[in-house]
Amino acid sequence: MRLPQNLAFAISQEVERVGQKELSQAATDLSDAYRSQRPSGKHYILTDVHRLAYAVTRMPATYAAVRSALGQTLSTLEGREVNSALDLGAGPGTASWAALDTFPSLNAFTLLEQDKDLIELGQSFAQTAQVAPLESANWQCSDLTSAGLDLSDHDLIVCSYAIGEIGNAAASRLVETAWAATRVALVIIEPGTVPGFNRIRSYRDQLISLGAHIIAPCPHADACPMPDHDWCHFSQRLDRTSLHRQIKSGSLGHEDEKFSYIAVSKTPTASLP
Repeated sequence: MRLPQNLAFAISQEVERVGQKELSQAATDLSDAYRSQRPSGKHYILTDVHRLAYAVTRMPATYAAVRSALGQTLSTLEGREVNSALDLGAGPGTASWAALDTFPSLNAFTLLEQDKDLIELGQSFAQTAQVAPLESANWQCSDLTSAGLDLSDHDLIVCSYAIGEIGNAAASRLVETAWAATRVALVIIEPGTVPGFNRIRSYRDQLISLGAHIIAPCPHADACPMPDHDWCHFSQRLDRTSLHRQIKSGSLGHEDEKFSYIAVSKTPTASLP
C-alpha cells in the first residue's frame, strides 16, 4: 500500500524547502516520541520541520492503517450510503484521505484539529493535489478534550491515532459524543501496542453499552476473550518512497504498520450473529 500519487506529490512539494539533515533530525525526534508513547502530540510536534517530517514518515503509515481498517468496515456495511465524514484529531488530514479512497461517495468532510499549522499544511496538501472534496473541507481548530465539544452529525466518523493522546475521562466523553453524532459508522484506530489495544478494548465495551453494533474486526459482541498479556492487532505493509528511506536512514523499500481498531454501526449487520 502507498499514499495516493497526488498526495505524495503534494508532500514532496512542501519538503523541497527544507534541508535533508534538518528533516532527518526532526524525523528522529518524532520516532523517539512515538515509541515512548508520549501522552500528547503537542509535546513533540513543535516546529514546521517536525510537521513536514511527520508528513514524510508517519503520514504514510497512518494512512495505511486507516485505509486497511476502513476497507474492512466498508465490506461489512452492506451498501449503506456514506456521503459525509468527520475526522477527529485530523492532523494534516490523513484519515480523510484514506476515507475518500475507501468511500468514493464521500463529498463532505469536516476535520477537527487543534494545531493551526497542521491545519494549514493539510489544506495546502489538498489544494496542491487538487482533490475537490478535500479542498472544500470544513476545517475546525478544536480541542478534543473540551467538555463542551459539539459535534454535528456525519455518516462516517473516524478517530485515528488521536484518542490515546488525551486522558481517560476526556477519551470516554469523546467516544460518547462521537457515537451520538454518528449516522452510519464510527471507527477508532490506535497503535498496535498493548496500551493501544487496551484503549480499543475499553472503547469497545463503552460503545456496546451505548447500543452500538460491532462490525469489525470482532466476529461477536461478547466479552473480549483476549488475555491480559496479549493484544489484538493487525499489520499493514506500506511502500517507502526514496525520500522516506533517506529521512529514516532505512534500506528496506517497505515497512509494516501495526494497529488496533474497532468499528461500530448504528444498525446490525449480517456479519454478526
